[in-house]
Amino acid sequence: MRSHHTPYDDAAIILDSVLADDLAGVMSQFQKVRLRAGDAGVYSVAVCLAATLVGEQLPPGQWALDYPDIDGAEYGPRWVARFVSAYVNDDEPTASALYRAALADGTLNECLLTLAGSTIATLRRRA
Repeated sequence: MRSHHTPYDDAAIILDSVLADDLAGVMSQFQKVRLRAGDAGVYSVAVCLAATLVGEQLPPGQWALDYPDIDGAEYGPRWVARFVSAYVNDDEPTASALYRAALADGTLNECLLTLAGSTIATLRRRA
């Protein structure tokens, strides 16, 4: 009997792997999700990571996130900033387009690792 994983279950496993400094474990879990639920499943986990990064206390409305010098940052951090901004503003078409672009240009793994690491860094700052 197969166990049923929700995207939040998968995100929790990924975050545990980041905390253990197990980057291979992070990518292995994303691969398991891809095999089980395809790219739509991986996208859902990315959205869960963004939701975890943002937290529950964000009031509704339009948001402009301040990422100083983001245009000079490497691709992964720029992608994360834009993906999280799209999530915060409930702009699913942009988030989806960012995901598909990273997938098409072969940078999705880097972006997902950066998103998972950024989520952990944010959770640590909040603690």
